[in-house]
Amino acid sequence: MKQKLGITGWLYLLPTLVLIGVFSLWPVFQSISYTLFDFKLNEQQKAGLFINERFNTSLFNETTLYIEMFLEEDLQNISSPEDKLLIEAYVQNMNDVSNRFSDHKDILTLSTEDREQIEYLYKDGISLITHLNNTYSLIHRESLPIIMEDVNNSIIPSNFTGGKGYTNVFTDKRIMIALINTLIFTIVSVSLELMLGLGLALILNKAIFGQGFIRTTSLIPWAIPTAVAALMWGYLYDGTSGIVAHFFEVVGLIEQSQNLLLTATGAMISTILADVWKTTPYMALLLLAGLQNIPGSLYEAASIDGASKIKSFFKITLPLLKTSILVALLFRTLDAFRVFDLIYVLTGGGPGGATETLSVYAYKLMFGQTNFGYGSIVVMVMFLCVAIIAIIFVRLLGSNLLDRN
Repeated sequence: MKQKLGITGWLYLLPTLVLIGVFSLWPVFQSISYTLFDFKLNEQQKAGLFINERFNTSLFNETTLYIEMFLEEDLQNISSPEDKLLIEAYVQNMNDVSNRFSDHKDILTLSTEDREQIEYLYKDGISLITHLNNTYSLIHRESLPIIMEDVNNSIIPSNFTGGKGYTNVFTDKRIMIALINTLIFTIVSVSLELMLGLGLALILNKAIFGQGFIRTTSLIPWAIPTAVAALMWGYLYDGTSGIVAHFFEVVGLIEQSQNLLLTATGAMISTILADVWKTTPYMALLLLAGLQNIPGSLYEAASIDGASKIKSFFKITLPLLKTSILVALLFRTLDAFRVFDLIYVLTGGGPGGATETLSVYAYKLMFGQTNFGYGSIVVMVMFLCVAIIAIIFVRLLGSNLLDRN
């Protein structure tokens, strides 16, 4: 009979639940909330999550100060008493509105009456400045129209888009190219790592002299930080002094060593080779654990029955290693699909976006263009792809475990 989890049990689980909520669930919810807004830090009116229309009091007060200062400096060039009275009246109206919001916080909700008054100040100010510029030679004839625009910019419209931002994904050619690059990189690199890793695991599983030393040294590439490995391969791929680039030129794989990282195909192959070199030992380590769980008596029985080593590999090793292969493929596929540091350091996504993956594209959107709204949508697309991959592998892994039982 099942027992309910008591208060003491929940108290034991509470620290884990808090950690999961803070470091796992909260960032996901935050990213989802960003996707619902046109959130751009490089645009003053979109540098926040505004469901309703807001008013930037600090910007309006600062604009009022500049307009008053500029107009006072230009009074000496204005001869008409009527125009001087118009300027004084306009400045007074702006100061009245500015004083009303002087004690408020930077961003607040604007009433309908206040909004209409600010819109009137903007239109009246544009009309006044246009008249003065057409009539007199003002000192700030170019600056006044520009600074006047900030009166209108003080009214911050809602940047809530709901799910409309997701529609851009279907028309964004760049995200489709990034998705294709990511799939190519993932499929090719993981396939090569599986084949090479399986071969390396079979070698490491043999009882040979210096087995411990060989296993340790084989893991060195995996232990090197990815950014350091990318820099190292960058030197090896360098068109002027890189030995790998020069070797490819000598054997005829490329026409000139300088073209290795400057062509789309060469750059993609270069990143895949660097990733295969680094992570094949990790794949081999996972498969080695599975190989060591296969009883040696099975191979002895197969040998007595006259089975060759190739037949034993396909009839014994591969079937019993299926679960370990699926686990290794799951870990490496998810890791390869989210690749960032290797490509960012080695090629930066170039040339011409030929190696730009979804994670690199999302980084450029959010931290290069400070477009956190659409950048979060790209992250959600990547999250959806990773979830689909995980579900497929988990179902395959689950069915395999059921078959074994």
